[in-house]
Amino acid sequence: MKTNGDTVIRRSGGISKTIFILSLVIVAAISGVSGYFIAGVLKPSQSTIILNGAGATFPYPFLSAASINYSRTNPTVQVNYQSIGSGGGVKALITKTVDFAASDRPLTDDQRNSTNAPNSLHIPETVGSVVFAYNLPKTPSGTLPKGLNLTGDIIAGIFLGSITNWSNATIQNINPGFALPNHVISVVHRSDGSGTTFVWTSYLSSVSTVWNQTIGSNTAVSWPSLSGNSYGSSGNEGVAGAIRGNSHWAGYVELAYALQNSMSYSYIKNPYGKYIEPTLASTKAALNTIGSLPAGDRSWKSITLLNSPDQAAYPIASLTYLLVYKELNVVQGMTQAKAKALADFLWFIVHSPGGQDLAPALGYVPLPSSVTTINETTIKSITFNGTIVRS
Repeated sequence: MKTNGDTVIRRSGGISKTIFILSLVIVAAISGVSGYFIAGVLKPSQSTIILNGAGATFPYPFLSAASINYSRTNPTVQVNYQSIGSGGGVKALITKTVDFAASDRPLTDDQRNSTNAPNSLHIPETVGSVVFAYNLPKTPSGTLPKGLNLTGDIIAGIFLGSITNWSNATIQNINPGFALPNHVISVVHRSDGSGTTFVWTSYLSSVSTVWNQTIGSNTAVSWPSLSGNSYGSSGNEGVAGAIRGNSHWAGYVELAYALQNSMSYSYIKNPYGKYIEPTLASTKAALNTIGSLPAGDRSWKSITLLNSPDQAAYPIASLTYLLVYKELNVVQGMTQAKAKALADFLWFIVHSPGGQDLAPALGYVPLPSSVTTINETTIKSITFNGTIVRS
């Protein structure tokens, strides 16, 4: 299948059914979820409340771990989150087929209007970075380590097709310690509607006039075909797998996926001319100059951590958001008990002790207190049939 001249990579069949069933049993056991199994699918007991969410793959490792931990101490609540990409999550929010959604891109004015998702709330859940990951062989064996210096213009040139070889002088000149191969660069990007893509293309639009005028920024864009060397894959996990499985490939993934998969990634030049390694510290530095923030029921489209004025900041950092309705009676299947469980779960996610304690070990930055305070006010405003569900 071809889209915009790209080959779309589909992941092959996954783990065996037996292993899948065992993994569900193990997860259920450690999380304290009650229920029973039919054909390998967890069937919760009748007293269990199921919270259904969908959206971004960017925060999935964090959100998955936090959900398991929440169910350990709240065994009557099971969180079912499908990491289908930010675009899919926003669509599910608009159609009201999930209890909550997740997106790395704030809702647009059109998405927040009266016919789509009015009265929706933004709840920042964590902070991460998007990295340029690569798989380059070194002589005589192994792969080139992390630390390849790159600028925004070079990265834009790679994705535009004006820089096609790893040994290009613009790359080699700023990496005198690397013996770069004389080999074509193959690029993999997201094939689904993706908040990670929005962050990545927003950064490229900010550093490259050509990119901004020809491609722009969005959750999905028309990627240059690069003479057949441009590939698409679904989810951060799909892009990470494609890069790891193919020598001389590169692409963009959230930092947590690069760390968890032991991938090599670039140090990117920030506005102060410093090549910055993406770390928890350099991602956190991007928060230092974030300024004032809107209330949860206002637009967050102008909020960005890209190209932070902090000299120690990695230039491609981003908040990622949970999205819910302020009045939950519009959601299919919502009840008073479920609304209360959802608000309690959201409260757990944004607090320490709670979900925020899990962030650093997974490659994410915990929320600063200023964001947590806004989240508290937002969650306390959630209602069901006009009644506040968490006072």
